[in-house]
Amino acid sequence: MPTLDFWYDFASTYSYLSAMRIGRAAAACGVTVRYRPFLLGPIFAAQGWTTSPFNLLPAKGAHMWRDMERLCARARLPFRRPDPFPQNSVLAARLALVGLDEGWGERFTETVFAAEFGRGLDISSRETLGGLLRPLGLDPEDTIERALARSNKERLRIQTARAQETGIFGAPSFVTEGGELFWGDDRLDQALEWAVAELQSRR
Repeated sequence: MPTLDFWYDFASTYSYLSAMRIGRAAAACGVTVRYRPFLLGPIFAAQGWTTSPFNLLPAKGAHMWRDMERLCARARLPFRRPDPFPQNSVLAARLALVGLDEGWGERFTETVFAAEFGRGLDISSRETLGGLLRPLGLDPEDTIERALARSNKERLRIQTARAQETGIFGAPSFVTEGGELFWGDDRLDQALEWAVAELQSRR
């Protein structure tokens, strides 16, 4: 099956849209998705940015929030602007890495995005994340401690460095097996089509 890497930061608004539909869209195309949580902060910092460009450029930010309202309404997804924005997504990303190893990472990813942008919850909070882990049948304290292990922290650092080396500059981003990079939720369908076409061209 063709594969597609889904690079996302839990603080990313448009990653919410992709996370809530990529599973169904990929299954319909016969594409295997590899979830790649990472952190945009270090990538922004390398460009001299101290926060999201949506905060640095007020007009762009205002458009983004209105765009999210329209797109979520069209997709029939709940939407609530989290405060503060962007959220600190480090612990959520570390948890997702653990979950992807253990088979619950994809569900956790959807759950976190829905809590953050569907209900406006603070995903930097251990209490919030613990409440999201329990319905998955996980012990919050034990799972969070495993996510905070030095080796797992290093994994996230390496994953973020790999994203930067791949040329990723924003989220969501999608990378095909052949290295083709697509940026933005509005490019998800094209990325899936490209992944399929790549495999067919190699046959």
